[in-house]
Amino acid sequence: MTEISDSKTELKKMLLATVIPASFIFLFWMIYLLEISLNISFSEYGLRPREVSQWFGVLTMPFLHGGFEHIIANTTSFLVLGSLLFYFYNDNAIQIFIWSYVLSGIFTWLIGRDSIHIGASAMIYAFAGYIFTAGIISKNIRHMAIALVVVFLYGSMIWGIFPMNNNVSWEGHLSGFAVGIGLAFMIRPPKIVDEFTTYSEFDEDCDCTENDDVEINYFYKEDTDK
Repeated sequence: MTEISDSKTELKKMLLATVIPASFIFLFWMIYLLEISLNISFSEYGLRPREVSQWFGVLTMPFLHGGFEHIIANTTSFLVLGSLLFYFYNDNAIQIFIWSYVLSGIFTWLIGRDSIHIGASAMIYAFAGYIFTAGIISKNIRHMAIALVVVFLYGSMIWGIFPMNNNVSWEGHLSGFAVGIGLAFMIRPPKIVDEFTTYSEFDEDCDCTENDDVEINYFYKEDTDK
């Protein structure tokens, strides 16, 4: 019964971890389908660097996409990395998510080329940057393992932060990745106490002062064969 209960708890935790990332994905898919159905484009409402009148682009950028391939690629990565963030860093995930959303947009607005920047890639890079960096500095086996998983699945993303493709907002990628790394140092995950603690660790944390009031009596059996 305990194993079944634990499985249900883990399943519930996994499902809850997808709620906020999936809600974001739902919104940018609704916008994309609206564009298709009305045969229009909302790209002009994207982020225009250093244009004060276009300040709202910081907030609208993640919800706008340039085509089907663009939105599909972002959907998969956003769901996977966003869910990993909420599953493994649940205590701080909300604020990490919000700061990733806002700061990646602001930094892109500051350093971006004179063009329109759209897509959720900046947030995706922020999630990847946070999960990887937090896993390394946390010295927690589970977090380090998930950091390696991110490297295995999304290691090629690192090339996206360099100006190798003029059709890709590498500035957004760079901004998001830098934000993720910075957040990992600012919002550190709580320390998880291992289930098995070594004696040396126990001794360091334990107040092992002697208590002279305790009397210990030793009982032994006499050798009756003598």
